[in-house]
Amino acid sequence: MEENNKLLRWLNDEMNELELNEFKAQPDYAIFDKIKKYSSELKTTDFDEDKMLSNILSKPKSNVIKINSYQKWMYRVAAILVISLGLFFSWNTFSVASETASNGTKNSFDLPDHSKVVLNSGSEIEYKKWGWENDRKLTLKGEAYFRVHKGSKFEVGTPLGKVTVMGTQFNVKERDNRFEVTCYEGKVRVNYQNHEKIITKGMSVAFEDGKIIDVPDNLHSSPEWLQNELYFYKEDLKSIIKEIERQYNIKIETKIETANQEFTGTLPSNNIDIALKIISTTYHLESIKKNNLIILDSSNESK
Repeated sequence: MEENNKLLRWLNDEMNELELNEFKAQPDYAIFDKIKKYSSELKTTDFDEDKMLSNILSKPKSNVIKINSYQKWMYRVAAILVISLGLFFSWNTFSVASETASNGTKNSFDLPDHSKVVLNSGSEIEYKKWGWENDRKLTLKGEAYFRVHKGSKFEVGTPLGKVTVMGTQFNVKERDNRFEVTCYEGKVRVNYQNHEKIITKGMSVAFEDGKIIDVPDNLHSSPEWLQNELYFYKEDLKSIIKEIERQYNIKIETKIETANQEFTGTLPSNNIDIALKIISTTYHLESIKKNNLIILDSSNESK
C-alpha cells in the first residue's frame, strides 16, 4: 500500500527531493518513467490516472532470470562464433577471387563452373564467385589460356580489349600496348576500341597501338607456351626482352638502343641459353650473364 501511495505521489509530482531520489533508485523506475512520458504525450479527452495506476499495479511482475558469470561468458563466446562464421561466409561468398602466376611460373586452376584456366608467367586474373553461373565475367592482366564450359556468356576483360564466348577454347594475351587473341575451338568475339571481330578455330587477331595486325592462321591445338615455346609474330626486341624476363624471372639490361627490327619466330621458355643465342644471332648481340642479370651488348662484328 505504501508503494502505491509513493507511485501516486510521483505521478502527481508531490515528492520532495529526497523521496524522488529514493524512488528513482528502484529497479522498476525506468518502466514507470517511460509509461509516464508516453502517457503525457497522448491527447485524450478523459484520462483516468487512477485506473491507469491500478492496471500497472495489477500487472504481474515478470520473473527475472539470473545469469551467472560463466553463462554470460558462454553466451558471449557463442555470439562471437556466430558473427565470425557469418563474416567468414560472406567474405568467401561475395569477395573477389584472384589467381596469379609470378614470373618464371605458370598457374592452372578451375573456375566455379569447372572451366579450365592456365595463367602464363607474370599474369593475374580476378573474378567474383557469387552468381558466377549467370554472370561469368573476369578480368585478366597478362596472358591466359581458357577451356570454357558451355553455359551463359563468358567474358574476359583486359585493359586493352574484351573477349566474349559461350563455350570454347582460346588464348588471350595482353602485354603493354599489344592485345592478341587466338581461337582453338568454337567461336570468339573480340572487341578492341572501336573494332569488333569474330574469329573461329585456327584464327588469330592482334592489335597494337590502335591498329589491327594481320596474323596468320594457327594450326596448333593449344598455345605454344603450354609446351614451353614462346611464339612471336612481328614483335620488337623490347617486347621480346620483357617476355624473356617474365618467363625466366631474370633481369636483362641492354647497352644498345632497342632495335626496331621486328621478330617472328619461336624461343624456348625452358632453356635460357638457347633463347639468348637466338636473340643474339638475330640482332647481332653478345650476351653476358652475371648471376641473375643478363647484359645484351653489340657484338664485335657489328662494331
